[in-house]
Amino acid sequence: MKNAFSFANESIVSNASNVRHTYMKPRILAFIPAHNEEKSIRDCLAGLGDQTLPRDVELDVIVIADNCTDRTEEVALEAGEEFRLRLKVLTTKNNKHRKVGALNAAWKSIYGDPLDLYDKKLTIYQEYYKTSVKAILGMDADSRLAPDALTQLWEGLMSSRNIGGVMAKYTMRMPKKKSLISKDDVHYEEKIRTGEYGGAIARWWTHQQKQDMASWLLDLQYRGGSTYVLGGQATLFRPEALQDIIEENKLDGPWQDESDVEDMLLTWQIQKSKWKTLISPTARCFVDAMKSYHTFRQQRNKWQSGTVELLTNKDIGVKSNHKGKIWRSQIKTFIDLSVRLLFIILLALSLATDQFYWSWIWVIPVALASVLNTILAIKTPMHRIIDVILAALLISPEIYLWVNLITFANVWLGKLSANKKDGWAIQYNAERGATRSKLVEGIIIVALLIIAIVYLCFDYRSYLTSESVQLAIQPYLKAGWIALTYLTIYTSLFMLYQIWTLRGRHTA
Repeated sequence: MKNAFSFANESIVSNASNVRHTYMKPRILAFIPAHNEEKSIRDCLAGLGDQTLPRDVELDVIVIADNCTDRTEEVALEAGEEFRLRLKVLTTKNNKHRKVGALNAAWKSIYGDPLDLYDKKLTIYQEYYKTSVKAILGMDADSRLAPDALTQLWEGLMSSRNIGGVMAKYTMRMPKKKSLISKDDVHYEEKIRTGEYGGAIARWWTHQQKQDMASWLLDLQYRGGSTYVLGGQATLFRPEALQDIIEENKLDGPWQDESDVEDMLLTWQIQKSKWKTLISPTARCFVDAMKSYHTFRQQRNKWQSGTVELLTNKDIGVKSNHKGKIWRSQIKTFIDLSVRLLFIILLALSLATDQFYWSWIWVIPVALASVLNTILAIKTPMHRIIDVILAALLISPEIYLWVNLITFANVWLGKLSANKKDGWAIQYNAERGATRSKLVEGIIIVALLIIAIVYLCFDYRSYLTSESVQLAIQPYLKAGWIALTYLTIYTSLFMLYQIWTLRGRHTA
């Protein structure tokens, strides 16, 4: 393991007698966990090389090559020299705690390990260096900060003494068109595998995630900028806030793996210690999206299951000021699912028994949804005309919503299971291509089921439309349509509220 304390030796004199008269500039220290990220780490470090630092503030970078079997360490060191970064690499072996373990390893390399059996004391050089660290940047190896983002995060963090963390605004990077690569290019397959290029479906799917993120960011800004999760892609922390977590919870590092959403758990603990957690109104970070249905589902399964675990597991013992908001979001998703399932069932029964009556009132929620999604599409950074059109027609939003509804139902039903799944392992395997999507099989099963139901309805048409059946079904249809009407009124009012909040000048 290459020790990050050598930073201190570069900044202060080697003669111990002169330490008392040494001045070290305040600095930002970046932690970048990287597990087999040789293809993305250079771009991440290039973004740090682009930054204009605050006046008299220095930047040091620690890349944690976590259980790597590729050239992540070599590429990081080469990029550090190329972009003139003060960079060191820590290497971990047999780290069973993945990203959490990597981040804590970086933390211990600066602040010491409370579990050290020999109770090693920090040297005077290490104490000076530790004191000089005024902010810690937690960043993913496949993310890239926009120019000046680090200064903007710094200004947000230093604007008030009680701010514990400030998160950048995330924007998913749109894959380049595959048509830009010549089929005769000998590196064609290699370039496709990097994920930098994608077809129409991958690009469309990326925009849906980008619009979803934009909607979340706009909502947070409308409510004052306070956030219930400081995302791990790019967040600037105050070291004192992280140290408070360690002291209050008797931990050996700020990050914990008790939850699949370790960044949300960390944020809640920071809030518990009376620190504020905010998003920056200006700092931007570009991140990679999940470019396939399968990897997206596994990622969202991890996020949703981790969120549900935080909401329902009393053993974790931490709460957030935003807990009510998160519960309301879960209830809203349940209502969205209920409305769609109830509508499908009632429509099928009404048509089968010849008791369907059209009402123009049902156009209202459709029109509101169209207006809302059109505004969101326009406010999404770097949107395309086709994205706005598909949003206005509700094609893209409805498909994307159904995917999230399936994930929501799957996670809550999974709460009934006695077996806890490892969300991190499932997502890693999906991204490596070690698991396979069952989307095609699911579509085939649903299509066959619809065909079978339609066939039976036509085959038993005379029976289903008989007076006795209609009279028997009518009370249930009436009660169902009334319930659906109330639910639709609620969702319509909620959409009106969302449209109202989007009138401001906040940007995503």
